[in-house]
Amino acid sequence: MPLFKYDAFNKLGKKVSGTIEASTIQTAKEIIRSQGFMPIKMNEIAALDAAGGFSIKDLFERSVDQKSIILLTKQLAVLLKAGVPLLQGVELLAEQFEGKLRRILIEVKDDLKSGKSFATSLERYPKVFSNVYVQLVRAGEASGNLEAVLKNLAVYLERMDEIRRRVKKAMSYPVMMIGISVVIVSLLITFAVPKIVEVFKESGIELPWPTRFVLGISDFFSAYLFWIVVFSIGGFILFKYWKSTPNGRHSFDKLKLQLPIFSYFTKAKVVVDFTKTFGMLLESGVNLAESLDIVCNLVDNTVLTRTLKNARDKIIKEGKISKYLGETQIFPPIVSYMVSTGEQSGKLAEMLTSVGNDYERDLFELIDSLIAKINPLMILIVGGLIFFIVLAMFLPMKDIGSAFEKMG
Repeated sequence: MPLFKYDAFNKLGKKVSGTIEASTIQTAKEIIRSQGFMPIKMNEIAALDAAGGFSIKDLFERSVDQKSIILLTKQLAVLLKAGVPLLQGVELLAEQFEGKLRRILIEVKDDLKSGKSFATSLERYPKVFSNVYVQLVRAGEASGNLEAVLKNLAVYLERMDEIRRRVKKAMSYPVMMIGISVVIVSLLITFAVPKIVEVFKESGIELPWPTRFVLGISDFFSAYLFWIVVFSIGGFILFKYWKSTPNGRHSFDKLKLQLPIFSYFTKAKVVVDFTKTFGMLLESGVNLAESLDIVCNLVDNTVLTRTLKNARDKIIKEGKISKYLGETQIFPPIVSYMVSTGEQSGKLAEMLTSVGNDYERDLFELIDSLIAKINPLMILIVGGLIFFIVLAMFLPMKDIGSAFEKMG
């Protein structure tokens, strides 16, 4: 998501500067105004600047992982609960962490000393602290309840990380097992089979079709192994490049939505991420427009992101959340119904969180069930391929023995 640098006047008429992450410059201005500022100048920061510049050190320094962010959030919440001031807490944590996160915390400490808010300092690092994180911290600071917000945020980050890892595992497991099967069969055909071929050639017997089939594949691999490797690596690099382009990314995301397993898990994760995050943002005091903008940009699928943003624009105009979520065809009817109930009862945030928790449990159960079913299936497929190759090699053995006896 683009990062914008702004100059604005606060409620006291003092000029302030900062950065904000938003989908468009207009949305960024709306967010600034909703926070009580009057924007006077705003420019999009280039990708290089948004990343904080480039240095040789960045090539060798590990990025900040999600576990470190979760640990930082938990520890800061504990320190604040114990009565430790925010500045001192950040200073203490800067000494505990290493590498990039330590440098960031030192810079955050300096920002706090200069009078900047915690959220304003964190939003300088969009690759480390997400927009959800920054806006929740800002809401916590505004309400004077930062400790509770950080505690809830740590729980939220843990659940989101668990969902991400489980969905990734469910979607990558079949691909991984197929890859292992291809490697095993390729090794057998490329290295084991050719050693037996010479015996078959010397016997001069007519080989059965399974043996001829395996030998044909073996000859192909042996003759073109170099080019197979070259084209495989080249194809992978081209695919990664194509997927990194806007058109390629959109086409690949569209393809994933047409594949049964990938489509279901992608949409199910959107339901969980959207409802849990939306509910938490509203409960923490973030306004509706800003919350919708944040959750729409959480989705890691350009097709679904576009669909949700269209719904967001209609919701902001008319305020009918359940109606337009249902029209996206992403959310099941029961979700729209429960959201509608939350709207009517005035407990929308609570209902969204409840829906997210229910779908999270269902998603985890489905993932476990899928992996339990795929395991024996993949073992059967790999075992069947190996058995076929071994059988193809042993079928001619009896005829070869007879042929050598006659020759003797």
